[in-house]
This record gives sequence, C-alpha cells and structure tokens, in this order.
Amino acid sequence: MVNSLTDNLRNSLTSYLGNKLSQTLIALALVSCFTVSYQVSAAKEAIALTGEVKQGGLMVGKTLAQNTVTLNGKTITVSNKGDFTFGFSRDDIQSYQLVITSVNGDRVEKTLTPQKRSYNIQRIEGIKKSIMQPDPKAVARAQLDSKQVKTARKVASSLNYFAHGFVAPIEGTITGVYGSQRVYNGVPKNPHFGLDYAGKTGDPVKAPASGTVLLWVPDMFYSGGTMIIDHGQGVSSTFLHLSNSYVKQGDKIKQGQVVAAVGKSGRATGPHLDWRINWFDVKIDPALVLKIQPLH
Repeated sequence: MVNSLTDNLRNSLTSYLGNKLSQTLIALALVSCFTVSYQVSAAKEAIALTGEVKQGGLMVGKTLAQNTVTLNGKTITVSNKGDFTFGFSRDDIQSYQLVITSVNGDRVEKTLTPQKRSYNIQRIEGIKKSIMQPDPKAVARAQLDSKQVKTARKVASSLNYFAHGFVAPIEGTITGVYGSQRVYNGVPKNPHFGLDYAGKTGDPVKAPASGTVLLWVPDMFYSGGTMIIDHGQGVSSTFLHLSNSYVKQGDKIKQGQVVAAVGKSGRATGPHLDWRINWFDVKIDPALVLKIQPLH
C-alpha cells in the first residue's frame, strides 16, 4: 500500500511540476513525506531554470514550495507554487552558487557565472561646458522623482506573474537597446537600461505581464509620464515618456491589457516607448526577458 501511495504521490508531483524538474527533486519531496532512508544525488540537472545566464539576464526557477532557495547564501523568496527569480546586472562578473535545500536537509546546487557582453559605447567630444553642467533645480526635481521610483522598486510582493512569460508592450521598431552608453568629453553618462520602441503619440502600450500598478506619475522631470507595474518578487516593468495612463496605482492588470499610451513627455526628443525591467534595484535587459520560457 505504501508503494502504491508513493507511486501516486510521484505521479501527482510530476504533473504539478509540469515535468520540468528531474526525479531528484521529486525524491526530495518523497523523503519529506516518508521517513525512509533515501540517498539523493546533488546533480546540477535537478534545478529547473529558464532565462539566459548573461549580464542583464533574469532567471526564473521552479522547485517544490517547501524547499529553501539561496543565492550566494542569501535567501530567495519561493512562491506557494514553487516559483523563484533573480537577476544579473549590466556589468556583473561574479559567480553565483544557487542552492536548493529540502526540509530534511538534502541539497542540490548549481554554479552560475553570467556571460560577459559587449555594449554600444559612443564617445563624443567638444560638448559645451554649459551643457555638461545641468540646472541645479532640474537636478533637485530629478532626485525627488528618483526617490519615488526607488521606493516602488523595493516592493517584494508574493505575486508570481514573472513565471508566466512576457510579451512585447508595443509593436514597433526597436530604436534603443539595453546597455548602450555615451561618453561626453571623456565623462561617461549613465548607460541606457531600457528597450526603446518607435511609436506615435497615443499608440497603445500593453502590460508585458500581469501584475499590480505600483506607480503612475504623469510629469516626472526626465522620464515624463512614468508607470511601474509589479510582476512579483521584486520584478517590475517601468514605462517612460507616456502621454496617458488608462489605469491607476493599485489596479490589478492582465498581460496584454492596454494600460497606457506612447508619448514624448519629459526630456524625450520624440514619441517613443522606453520599457525597463528591474529585479529590485538590479536593472535587467527586457530583450532577454522576452526570451524566457513560461513555467506555467
């Protein structure tokens, strides 16, 4: 009878995980349910991950909900469906040890080292000093805007929409990419951390994944109409230079829902959408996020 119950539980777990985890993690769950002696291999294949291990990449994983996940010793949130996520910054060069531990102490480990990337760097000389020194009032205003954005990006909700995959927020030609940077008179400016889409003022902007609206401000100094959407566990989308919003802070939205309109607000030189992805304060490449395979 115990063997029959074990087989039934194994089949249920395999179905629940969508055959995305190896039998090793299923064995971890069986060990926690039955007090038997069972040797578990710490094979690297036991960790189900999707995403590109590159600078700017977002990783999405799945395990059993009761397991513990750590990244270089830091605990990573696991949803009640076993989803977890983390990301690599633009210039990340360190190696990471991902460890999944069952309730009875069995571990599976995987070492991840983000692949180094080359970015488009433009060097421009002869810029007037007056242009290089921004207006102090503009700087003060931008700092207040930045504080609002940073506060929104600290939210760590229990949502797991990041594990359902992403769609492009607009149909349009890509005119700007993640990681590019300009150097004026030898002084490097902040890299571009978004994906720019050409568009016309009023063009519809869709939610790339379901979530909750964390922030809508129509008139930030640099970014103009700015919206932030929470997709769960610190993963958020930010839209810049919008001309309008069709949702408000706190609204629950669905993937593909039209939430805003393209604009040229703020310090944009023309109408376009600047879409950004964050994992908390880690700036992620939206182009890599679009390649993530859904785990649901």
